[in-house]
Amino acid sequence: MRLTISRDELSSKLALAGRIASTKTTVPVLGHIALVAHEGSVELRATDMELSLRLPLEASVEEAGGVVLPRLAADIVRSLAEGSVLVEHRRGEGVATITGGASSFALNCLQESEFPALPPDAGEGVVIPASVLAATTDRVVRAASRDESRPVLTGVLVRIGGDGLTMVATDSYRLAVAQAALPAPPAEPREGIVPSRALVEVGRIASALKADAVEVVLGDDGALFRVGDARLTSRLIEGQFPDFRQLLPESFDHELVFDRAELLGVLTRIGVLAQRTTPIRLRFEEGAMTVSAISEQLGQGRETIPTPYTGEPLEIGFNADFLREGVDAVEGDEVRFGIISPLRPGLLRGVDGGYRYLLMPIRLNA
Repeated sequence: MRLTISRDELSSKLALAGRIASTKTTVPVLGHIALVAHEGSVELRATDMELSLRLPLEASVEEAGGVVLPRLAADIVRSLAEGSVLVEHRRGEGVATITGGASSFALNCLQESEFPALPPDAGEGVVIPASVLAATTDRVVRAASRDESRPVLTGVLVRIGGDGLTMVATDSYRLAVAQAALPAPPAEPREGIVPSRALVEVGRIASALKADAVEVVLGDDGALFRVGDARLTSRLIEGQFPDFRQLLPESFDHELVFDRAELLGVLTRIGVLAQRTTPIRLRFEEGAMTVSAISEQLGQGRETIPTPYTGEPLEIGFNADFLREGVDAVEGDEVRFGIISPLRPGLLRGVDGGYRYLLMPIRLNA
């Protein structure tokens, strides 16, 4: 194999592929990136057996072939002088050469035949504007669990139907639901639990490639995302996702409207003291809400803002980071906050109702 390619093209694409290659594996080839060149087409391939990526490159192929490069090839290419880069590999040899400017590197490599076959590019999907997919993902993925002992909660329930795109994520302490209209929704609904990492990487790839749209194919056991000529495939997570509709309260004793920027600023300032297990406290009294945090190690802080609250005083505690992230995810200038009691979850949402964020409270000590 012998090809010439611009440094910037190869560097940026290797960086994207390197995010898909496995960092924790006993199978060495999964930590590498395959570079495959045919007459008229070149692509990078990466997989950790959960996610797989095919990424096209613009290059001049002098000799077709393939090689499996170590992930550090991205760092090497990025360090080269601007201009073109020559990549060479002789079939069967364990070294690939990367030359750019006055620099030349001979890297230990693996053979293309050692790289696993990637899932096929098949199935008809639904075209979603890239900006819509990225924004919806960003609003819910923060609520997905990182606890691998409950795999279902590490994913995002993705539903595409006549009512548009719906994404749901929960870690059992909070629940995020985001909905968006689609220009051409499918007649038959499709859904699956997609690993949160897959959705994040799709958004990253779409941004890097400046793609306007992403075609999403939800199959029986896998998902395929077509971003221009790039293809990202992901397994779907098996299991029963919680019925989010049953978890959302139908009514609240109090529903308050806040200026989003003002509330976010208060939570950010007071939240500096609410570290680890220290909750942030919201005390509601006639016409006002006081946000406070008390830390035995750091001290305490409080700030009061006018609030159209009426009734008996009420104090409720939340995880400071979770609450701030929920407010941050609401679009628009206003955020609505529904509360029932100090032991019942609160609900944040925007004016349009397209986003809902349910948050469990923390029991407060006197």
